[in-house]
Amino acid sequence: MTTHPSIGETHYQQARASLQQAFTWYASFRRHWNYPPDPELQAAVKSDLQSLKAALDKLEETVIRVAAFGLVSRGKSAVVNALVGQKILPTGPLHGVTRWPRSIRWTPPTGKVDIEFIDTPGLDEIEGEARANMAREVARSADLILFIVAGDITRTEYRALCELRAAKKPIILVFNKIDLYPDADRREIFHQLQKLGTPGDGQTLDDLLSPEEIVMVAAEPQPIPVRVRYPDGREADEWETPPSRIGELQDKLLAILNREGRSLLALNALVQAKEAEENIARVTIELRDGRAEEIIWQYAKYKALAIAANPIAPLDLLGASAVDLLLIRALARLYGLPITSREAGKLWRTLLVSSAGLLLGEIASVVLLGFGKSAAAAASVWESPTSLTLYGSTALLQGGIAAYGTYAIGKAAKIYLERGCSWGALGPGTVIEKILAEVPPRTILSRLRQELGT
Repeated sequence: MTTHPSIGETHYQQARASLQQAFTWYASFRRHWNYPPDPELQAAVKSDLQSLKAALDKLEETVIRVAAFGLVSRGKSAVVNALVGQKILPTGPLHGVTRWPRSIRWTPPTGKVDIEFIDTPGLDEIEGEARANMAREVARSADLILFIVAGDITRTEYRALCELRAAKKPIILVFNKIDLYPDADRREIFHQLQKLGTPGDGQTLDDLLSPEEIVMVAAEPQPIPVRVRYPDGREADEWETPPSRIGELQDKLLAILNREGRSLLALNALVQAKEAEENIARVTIELRDGRAEEIIWQYAKYKALAIAANPIAPLDLLGASAVDLLLIRALARLYGLPITSREAGKLWRTLLVSSAGLLLGEIASVVLLGFGKSAAAAASVWESPTSLTLYGSTALLQGGIAAYGTYAIGKAAKIYLERGCSWGALGPGTVIEKILAEVPPRTILSRLRQELGT
């Protein structure tokens, strides 16, 4: 009996092939064809190449990273300790026990996934840019975010939640210390967040999370008094600490990771790789802008001469299109971007449509003037001076229009090559689109479809 891989395993293998291809291409000196190595460019893209390699390593490692965020004294460390079943991270009544991000590796009983929990300092404990950088870096490396709250949710927590959502990672809101707030429930917490949201936030609460993504726990319950009767008949009041109530969060995490873990890992690695590729393209285009302008003008002159000199109208359009396609390929080679002739053709058609008729008008002018030029050329065979003059002026006008069209194509292609550098069936952008299209509805990944869509 043939067994078919799960959808998550398929997504994982697609991402792996994409990242291996991307790293092999961008790490190769041959990607710039015959252009000599540029030390300035190599230095400028070094960190992005490292990011590409890190994305591939992250995928090969197959460890899901879960980061715990929240304000001071919300019980982040206690939640992580309860999840792994050991008191590894320090906890206590002091204001902010955790001073820097710490991680714990845990293999759940199912054994299907390995999890690395990342405990972070309170978001209100580190001031200014240092806090923002810490949160951004940890969120970027995480696959899933736990946002820990307790008691009344503050506007600071709401803003922090919005900032973390910008990392485009799934979020579970964990309401801790439920033993101290027994009347709290998911709907109440959800409504409390709704009240904190304002139209100026630019997003609705539904963009942040749903009631199903709110989990109630008591990671480190407060001791309670119990009456103890001894064998000799004596009775005394003692304090007893109840066991942690963490099962709901454990079940939620394992259900998500067992069902969507491989897809989640694949998506996050691809997003990291796509960002690195886009940065490589942006930096390369900036550093080689002067040479790109020379190439654009060179092809504009080639096109003008070819169109002006050609007396056969039907060949004008073919020649004009061929020059534009060669220009796009030449720019892609200059920038070292992996684009094939077929993909160059797709980009050319995209540029025609997005030009709001400007380039389409150029094509129409080339065709119409081409037929007029052909007629003048035919008449000039009978040695008509007027026809020769008409042929010359029409050819010059047609060549000028064609040159302008190629210049416009080149300038627009620079923008598209920078923004859409994940070309091909295995390009990170393409694979991200495929995975998002196959994500089942009502899953935690389906909520990210619009944010991660390319």
